[in-house]
Amino acid sequence: MSWQPCDQPDTEPHAPQDPVSTVIVPHTRDLGGFQVRRVLPAPARQMVGPFIFFDQMGPADFAPGTGIDVRPHPHIGLATVTYLFTGEILHRDSLGTVQSIRPGAVNWMTAGRGITHSERTGPDVRAAGGALAGIQAWVALPETAEEVDPDFSHHGSDALPLLDDDGVRVRVIAGSLAGVASPVPTAWPMVYADAVLDAGGRFRLPPEHVDRAIYVVSGAVAVGGTTVPQGRMAVFRSGRGIDIKAEAPARVMIAGGEPMDGPRHIWWNFVSSSRDRIEQAKADWQAHRFPPVPGDDERIPLPA
Repeated sequence: MSWQPCDQPDTEPHAPQDPVSTVIVPHTRDLGGFQVRRVLPAPARQMVGPFIFFDQMGPADFAPGTGIDVRPHPHIGLATVTYLFTGEILHRDSLGTVQSIRPGAVNWMTAGRGITHSERTGPDVRAAGGALAGIQAWVALPETAEEVDPDFSHHGSDALPLLDDDGVRVRVIAGSLAGVASPVPTAWPMVYADAVLDAGGRFRLPPEHVDRAIYVVSGAVAVGGTTVPQGRMAVFRSGRGIDIKAEAPARVMIAGGEPMDGPRHIWWNFVSSSRDRIEQAKADWQAHRFPPVPGDDERIPLPA
């Protein structure tokens, strides 16, 4: 997806003895009839592990003949991660990739030195209309990988490990969790997972990663003395296991990893350890030096 500048989310600090260090309150944005809740970056927390951008898309219900149209736009220095709960999106990129994504699967696009892509509602889905909801995240690449060749990988839901125990089902989207690793290739130690909890379901988030957070997609969960409601991200203190319990059915995304190897600059769709590199990317997009997306001739102009 293409990022548009907006107000930063608010944060709520917590007492030192609480396993929750901060609760991030996202701001809701309407992108032409399609709502997103922007969680990262936040004033008190630019990144959680390598995660530098985190949006909840929808839920939205499109009438027949309508859908999303994110026109071709560029990225550098990051990997985009698209994961859906409902609906379908058609991805196209400058590598020639044409790939639909459906719930439970993951589209992982490594921008590296530069890529162009679009995300739209496909013609068959557009004709029928329907619901769409999911998470769009960006992970920063380590400095040694910021200029790698761009790449794209798709992994279906049946390829992603599923942990199922005691009223909790956790799909490991990327990285590793509790000794289980996803096949999605990543450039930095991380965890990204989708956890669905029945009423009374509980799980323990191990301390295997320094940075860990959960985003509550639906319902609410209890963490120590804190109740984390729907639409909030709770960032945890490092070095301890975290017990998470749902009194009623809930869904949470688990995100984190090792702290990134230095600060990052973010402007529009560009992420880099170098301000000069972002300026170069801006000039390259303005001058049409990014590769085009075959079969999709539109483009989003560089913001003023």
